[in-house]
Amino acid sequence: MEHPILFLDLLLGKFGLHIPPHVTYAWLIMGLLVLLGVMASKQVALVPAGAQNVMELFVGGLEEFMVDITGEEGRAFFPYIGTAFIFILVCNLIGLIPGFFSPTANINTTLAFALCTFVYTHYLGIKFHGAKYIKHFLGPIPWLAPLFFPIEIIGHLARVLSLTLRLFGNIMGEDTVLIILIFLAGKFLAPLPMMFLAIFTSLVQAFVFTLLSMMYFAGAMEHAH
Repeated sequence: MEHPILFLDLLLGKFGLHIPPHVTYAWLIMGLLVLLGVMASKQVALVPAGAQNVMELFVGGLEEFMVDITGEEGRAFFPYIGTAFIFILVCNLIGLIPGFFSPTANINTTLAFALCTFVYTHYLGIKFHGAKYIKHFLGPIPWLAPLFFPIEIIGHLARVLSLTLRLFGNIMGEDTVLIILIFLAGKFLAPLPMMFLAIFTSLVQAFVFTLLSMMYFAGAMEHAH
């Protein structure tokens, strides 16, 4: 279920364009984040103050949290983790604005995120271990390797399904509940308490997705036992 009136759908409709909302709003968010990044980079000072101080505290805290999980090697892929967290968080939150749609409320978007994490996980494994990365799939007992290998493959593919459905289900569910409350009450202020809960859920789901990604990356980098 989507908002009854989507701003970008109305705008594109005037030009005869019909693009799925999860695509148009994902591109809108990417454009806004790039614009904000460019504007922020022009105002960076050696002595941080105001918004820069807050952002440095936020980014630094997220990076240190990630290093605690992955070790110092994890700093190399922090740009991916930081970008994924901010982008997913904004995608989750934008659907709370009437006339806008959460790209993460569409399973295609969450599947794309999950596949990025899946591919990057195995890229790191091959980068750190080379051909020996195959040991991660063979288990601790050599003669049981033929049994462990298909089980490990299924387990890694299940990660994609887990990341996809968890994020998609939670965001679609909260957006659907909000729309139902708006229809029942007939006012945008009626579901206000639920919106505060939805903001919390959006933050938690962005954090959970990136936390699981960190754990998968750490597992790929460590030596097989």
